[in-house]
Amino acid sequence: MNRKSWQEMTQDLVAVAMGRMHADLVICNGRWVNVHSGEILPGSDVAVFGGRIAYVGPDASHCIGPKTRIIEAKQRYLVPGLCDAHMHVESGMVTVTEFARAVIPHGTTSMFIDPHEIANVLGLPGVRLMHDEAATLPINVYVQMPSCVPSAPGLETPGASIGPDEVAEAMTWPGIVGLGEMMNFPGVFGGDENLHAEMAATMRAGKVIGGHYASPDLGRPFHGYVAGGPADDHEGTRLEDAVARVRQGMKAMLRLGSAWYDVAAQVKAITEQVLDSRNFILCTDDSHSGTLVGEGHMDRVVRHAIAQGLRPITAIQMATLNTALHFGLERDMGSITPGRYADIVITSDLVALPIEMVIAGGQIVAENGRIAIDIPAYTYPDFAVGTVKLGKRLAASDFDARLTTENRRQTTATVRVIGVVENQAPTKALERTLPVVDGLIQPDPAQGVSHLALVERHRATGEVTNGFVSGFGFNVPCAVASTVAHDSHHMIIVGTDMADMARAANRLGEVGGGVVVFKEGREIALVELPIAGLMSDERAEIVAAKAGRMVEAFAECGCTMHNAYMQLSLLALVVIPELRISDKGIVDVRTFEVVGLSVG
Repeated sequence: MNRKSWQEMTQDLVAVAMGRMHADLVICNGRWVNVHSGEILPGSDVAVFGGRIAYVGPDASHCIGPKTRIIEAKQRYLVPGLCDAHMHVESGMVTVTEFARAVIPHGTTSMFIDPHEIANVLGLPGVRLMHDEAATLPINVYVQMPSCVPSAPGLETPGASIGPDEVAEAMTWPGIVGLGEMMNFPGVFGGDENLHAEMAATMRAGKVIGGHYASPDLGRPFHGYVAGGPADDHEGTRLEDAVARVRQGMKAMLRLGSAWYDVAAQVKAITEQVLDSRNFILCTDDSHSGTLVGEGHMDRVVRHAIAQGLRPITAIQMATLNTALHFGLERDMGSITPGRYADIVITSDLVALPIEMVIAGGQIVAENGRIAIDIPAYTYPDFAVGTVKLGKRLAASDFDARLTTENRRQTTATVRVIGVVENQAPTKALERTLPVVDGLIQPDPAQGVSHLALVERHRATGEVTNGFVSGFGFNVPCAVASTVAHDSHHMIIVGTDMADMARAANRLGEVGGGVVVFKEGREIALVELPIAGLMSDERAEIVAAKAGRMVEAFAECGCTMHNAYMQLSLLALVVIPELRISDKGIVDVRTFEVVGLSVG
C-alpha cells in the first residue's frame, strides 16, 4: 500500500493534534490497548489524518470538523491491527489479494510473507510477481526474499534457483523487508559460501535474516547457526527451543498454523519461566484456506495464546508491537500511537476477541466479519500457468516399488517408512516389514502404511520416486495427489492403489496443478491450482469450499488425521527431520543423505 511517510506528514499531523486542522476520522470513547505501556486506558479518542494517527488521548473534540467521520467505540477496546510475522501465502491456495481479502475481516492488517513456494517454481520473476501484487493492497504486506532455492542443494531439484546475486537485487526492491527463512541450517554452520553471501547482502541492506533451525540439537550446530546471523526462528516445538533462541538473542516465533500447534509448549517460557515476552512473536507460517475462512487468522492465534495462560495484552503485544520492532517498522505500525499507520481493530472482548471493525490506513476495511471495501483481482501473466510438465501419461506401473534383489520368491521386505506426526512438521524415520508380490513391495493398510510417490513436474522427465508413508490411515483403494509439495513442489502422491495414483497424477497434469482425490477409480474431490501449480485464481470462499470437500474425501478414504493435507504437502520437505522423499530418492534429514528404500 502506498502511504506517505511520517516525515512527509509531520506538519499536518501536528496541526491536527493541535486543533489547527481537522481530522479525517475520529474514534471516540474507546478503551485504548496501549502495547507500549501495557495499560488499557478507558475513555480514549483517536484522531486520524492521511492514513496516520495524529492524536490519542482523552478528548479529540478539537480535531473534529464538519467533514470528519466519527466512529463511536462505545467503550469497546481499540487494539492495534494484528501482524503475521512469518507466513507463506501459497499455503492458503490463493493469491496474495485473495489471502488479504480473507484475513482482513479477522483483524490482520500486516503480513510478512515469504514467497518461497513460487520461487521454487518460477524463480525471481515469481517473487517479483507477488511483491508487486502485495504493493496494490490496502493493508501492509511486506516480502521476505526467499533464501534457499533449492532448500537443500543436492537433495532435491527445484524448478528454479536463487543465489546471492538474486538476493542482492531483491534487497533494492521497495517492499522487501528481509531474507526469508534460512532453511539450509547445515549449510550455515558448515560455512556454505553462497548462503553466507546471501546473509551478507541482507545485512548490508540493513534488513532482517529469517531463521529456520529445524533440529532438536541445541549444541554446537545451533550456536554456529545463530552466529551466522538469523534473527528469528519459528521451527521450535519444545520449551527448551524457545528458551535457547531467546537466550542467544533471537526472537522466538511461536507458530499456530493449520497443522502446526507449537504455541502451547513454548509459551511456558513466559508463563512459567517468566522470560521477557518482548522477545517472543506470534505467527502462522502455513494457513489453509479453510482455516482462514472458518476459524480465522492472527485473531485465532491470539485467542489460542491467551488460552495457554498469557495475559491478553501480552498476547496482543506478541502479535503487534513485538513484530514491528523486530522488523524495524515500529515507527510505522504495531501500536496505536501518533505517527503510526491508523491500523486499528475494535472489539468488545479482549479474550474472545470478536473482530467487530477493522481499520487500515484510516479506512474501514471490514465490519462484523465482512470485507467492507472492493479489492480488485490481480491478473497473473501467462508464464505463471501451465507449470505442470509430466512429459508423459503415467501408468500404474510407474508406481511400482521394486525389490533391489532378484529373489522372486521373497515374500516380505523391510523398508524405510516416513512416519507422519499429527499436528507437527517433523516426521519419524520408521522401519516396517511389508508384503512382496512378484518382486513388488506392497502398501499395507493393516499396518497403516500407504504407498508414496514423488513425480518430477518441472522438466518433463517423467521420473517417479517411490516410497512408503505411515499415518494417513487410508484403508480403501484410493490416491491423493498434490502439486503443492514443499519445497521444490514436484507432485506428491499417497495412495493404496497404483491405478488410482496414475489417474490422480494425470488429472493434475490436465488441470495445470492442484489437489485431487480418487477413490476406487473415481474422482471424488478436486481443487484446481493453475498459478504455478500452487494457487487458485478463484475467491478464497470458493477455494475453501473445494478444500472442505477435499478434507471430506480424505475421510472417506479412511483418514482421521487432523489437517492431513498439510502433512501431505510436507512429505518432500528435505530440511525438516527425520525422513522425507525427493526426486533424488528417500532422504534422511538427520544426516542429510539420500538412503535406499530397503533396509539392509
